[in-house]
Amino acid sequence: MTRTALTGEEVLAAAARLVRAQGPAALTMRRLATELGTAVTSIYWHVGNRESLLDALVERTVREMGEIHPVGHTPHARIVSVARALRTALRERPQLIAMVHERGLTERMFLPAQQALVHEMHTAGLRGELAAEAVRAVQFQVVGFVLVERNRERSPEQHPSEGELWDSPTAGHDPALARALAGPVDAERLFVVSLEALVTSLLSPGEPVGGPAG
Repeated sequence: MTRTALTGEEVLAAAARLVRAQGPAALTMRRLATELGTAVTSIYWHVGNRESLLDALVERTVREMGEIHPVGHTPHARIVSVARALRTALRERPQLIAMVHERGLTERMFLPAQQALVHEMHTAGLRGELAAEAVRAVQFQVVGFVLVERNRERSPEQHPSEGELWDSPTAGHDPALARALAGPVDAERLFVVSLEALVTSLLSPGEPVGGPAG
């Protein structure tokens, strides 16, 4: 049975689900109409042609990425919360993020999170180039970590595996270290550990992270 009532937001939400699950190539007007139980003409009525639909999806993704807000009682906690929320948002929609990047809107997409970080850096007492460096360090930490995660997830099975490579001599005769490195990677914990260390270093008084110039 064909639906008679449909909204543009419902069309975009369904299109986003298809792209997130199978990539932009899977998004056809006919397939989207089938997904929504409506006629193809109804899709065109609400969002225009496929290119217009993709543009609208990109704009929707940019808006969603702007909904990241800090939480916590200290600048440190709020910076960590922004970074963790940004990582989650990037991991949840890689195909849509790629579309944003292809349309040259990456910087605009990251701007709200950067602005939230700027506010927290100012609250923590950082100003000028030091604050800018701290904001970018956090952003690069998040984006770089997500890229490494995705590469690990998509890579073929490794031979030999990490478990076969690490033994006590390989680990400097540290059996506990060898066992830990031979085990699976807890990406969530590793992200938090590295992020906490980075933010602590950035907000600590004294010399900038890069050390004295010259």
